[in-house]
Amino acid sequence: MSSIIFHADAVLFDMDGTLTDSIAAVEAAWGAVAIKLGLDPAEVIAATHGKRAIDNLAFYRPEIKAHEMDAAVEAFEQSILDFADSFKKIKERSVPGSESNESGFSDRPGSDSGDLSSSSRSGSLSTPSSPTDPSTGARRPSFATRLSDMLVSALPEDSSVFDESPKYNYTANDAQKEREAEADVDAARETEAEAVDRSIRILPGVKDMIECIPDGRYAVATSGAKTYAYGAMTRVGITPPPVTITADDKRLKAGKPAPDPFLLAASCLGFDAKRCVVFEDSPSGIRAGVASGATVIAVCTSHERSKIEGCGAHFIVEDMRRVRCTTEGEGAGMKLVFTVEH
Repeated sequence: MSSIIFHADAVLFDMDGTLTDSIAAVEAAWGAVAIKLGLDPAEVIAATHGKRAIDNLAFYRPEIKAHEMDAAVEAFEQSILDFADSFKKIKERSVPGSESNESGFSDRPGSDSGDLSSSSRSGSLSTPSSPTDPSTGARRPSFATRLSDMLVSALPEDSSVFDESPKYNYTANDAQKEREAEADVDAARETEAEAVDRSIRILPGVKDMIECIPDGRYAVATSGAKTYAYGAMTRVGITPPPVTITADDKRLKAGKPAPDPFLLAASCLGFDAKRCVVFEDSPSGIRAGVASGATVIAVCTSHERSKIEGCGAHFIVEDMRRVRCTTEGEGAGMKLVFTVEH
């Protein structure tokens, strides 16, 4: 294994799949959307990864009007957090006096401890991933598989009850059937949530990396809107930095794979994106980082290396434990010194 050393002015982090692991909750939320629309959850999950909820909802729910979109995005992203919290809440209700610990960096599986072989998720998100059960090490069935199986007998034969846009020939006459079907989906989802832990986790090496970077020298640029982004970070003990660019930022003209989120983040920090380092995990995010002119370090925490090798990243590592950051100099002239093991 060899090491490369280089200098930079600031760091621009993606969030989900880079700082936090909430893939199970995100897949569950998009899987629920797919099932309500009568679509294949696996295809919807694969197509939506790394993209803004506003763009995905505009594609799958074209009937949502422009003035309704902010509320729709907020509701969807709250559903992600609800999936992430459901297992813990159910367990807390079943154990009187139990308390949750949401302060400080997470010490749950997926945190900085452990070896590299067990920390990265295997498999591409081209199909729904099956997060590992920390108590057994076994792969958990994906949300799409579990919930689809549970709904086979519950869903009406006429799938048009889910058609919420002209694309699916939805009419007002289907409203009552749709409400009944959605109630079945929600009931099945709650039952399934009792058995699957989708808690958000901090990824390996993240805690140490953030602690090494001085304040004002790093930002977050995520495809998540504010509800989800702030909710996910705070759940694992990460304080959202002052410069946190979310998908609902009205200054953005486009989301990833366009470079706009990273360019805006760098500008808000007061640095040229070309002098920044971008940490990313998804193909669309990697391409956005490359397009911004930054030095891109891709982490294999949500995709197999082979799935992101052709996206233009300057370095590909298993996770942030393969990267070290120190500082050189002081004040405005300070430089960040990166050592990448690859």
